[in-house]
Amino acid sequence: MLEIKNLYVKLADEDKQILKDFNLNINKGEIHALMGPNGTGKSTLSKVIFNNNKYKVTKGNIIFEGKDITNLQTDEIAREGIFLSNQLPPEIDGVTTSDFLRTALNEKQEVPLMTFINKITKASKDLSFEDDMIHRNLNKGFSGGEKKKNEVLQLKVLEPKFIILDEIDSGLDVDSLKIVSSNINDYLKDHKDTSVLIITHYPRILEYIKPDFVHVMTDGKIKESGSYELALKIEEKGYEEYKNSANKISE
Repeated sequence: MLEIKNLYVKLADEDKQILKDFNLNINKGEIHALMGPNGTGKSTLSKVIFNNNKYKVTKGNIIFEGKDITNLQTDEIAREGIFLSNQLPPEIDGVTTSDFLRTALNEKQEVPLMTFINKITKASKDLSFEDDMIHRNLNKGFSGGEKKKNEVLQLKVLEPKFIILDEIDSGLDVDSLKIVSSNINDYLKDHKDTSVLIITHYPRILEYIKPDFVHVMTDGKIKESGSYELALKIEEKGYEEYKNSANKISE
């Protein structure tokens, strides 16, 4: 579904390399976790997939469902069916969550009002949102946990084919983490071809959303790939052994 081939990325306004010969292939229905220390380029990857203009691809390609999306505009990439749950969801004055989602849905196909109301109301209840949350300005005055729940609300309503969860667990207490994870798992049960890329520092979220593959990233590239047990190894030993090491695949 998503293939990243020999990707090199630097900052657009300075000669600083962020990603170096980065390669990743995610098939339909797979859950992949990308782990690594701060500053290694994990969140940069999510922004580059969406062609954020702060970054410049100097080499390589991003292919989604057989189509090269490397140079598409951000809105075009979203319309392909890719969703990004932001590490720091933005606050937007003057636009309610409900209005934002109705507009986004109608970009693809006109949705009857009652169908939309029923859909967003159910998603809101599933996430234990207060009744007025979807009618407030987007993320304005929301707590960190409420913002992350609002990201999951959006993906449940928009129904993307590929989901990127960038630090979805940051700012969540234990109860909110369980609610968020449960809603994502329920979504994936109902959308079995949907693929997920989880970007995280810690394996906590992976206890709830079990990945098929775990990748360790340092110095702008993947250094090791393996199963869920690799995340447990990271929890025990940290990332030190991967710095300046060659790529390898765990059994």
